[in-house]
Amino acid sequence: MDFWMRNPDYLADELITQVENGAITDSYLKTAQALLDDPEPDLRWYPTPRWLYGAYEAIDDAVALLETYGLAIFRRSGEPGSKSQRNSLFLTARGAASVAELATDPVLGWYVRQAELVSLVAGDTVGSKLKERQYEQATYAGTELGLRIASIADGVRVRLQAMTTQSNGGLEGDGE
Repeated sequence: MDFWMRNPDYLADELITQVENGAITDSYLKTAQALLDDPEPDLRWYPTPRWLYGAYEAIDDAVALLETYGLAIFRRSGEPGSKSQRNSLFLTARGAASVAELATDPVLGWYVRQAELVSLVAGDTVGSKLKERQYEQATYAGTELGLRIASIADGVRVRLQAMTTQSNGGLEGDGE
């Protein structure tokens, strides 16, 4: 899910797919357009390298910061010294209060709205299935190991234009 937070073009493509599948209303086409056009997501685009199992970047530094300030607790399950089976991040009461405060901030509130969209497209799907969805993108799947996964914004714009033309109503609704 972190991949979609950091790559608004891929998130926009997921929204379009969900509109096509009837999972969400076509009002989200406007949201997809905003993800592609608004300067905020572009300012926060943070490319991710592709490794053997997909987009990956160690989260230890970010997690350590959250734990240091008492905002979250991180747990790994599995045998010590081997690959963890599952990673879980739990917000503390202090962390939840910080999120509520963040949501009202005019600049930082972007992250809350983005997380809501990521949650919408991910639904109850487990991480391994989400990774499979990411690999359905030729650009993602074709990225050489260790290189940053390239943007798909141009292709998503073409796809979005086709969807809006097909719906004959243009970009109606607010996607909220």
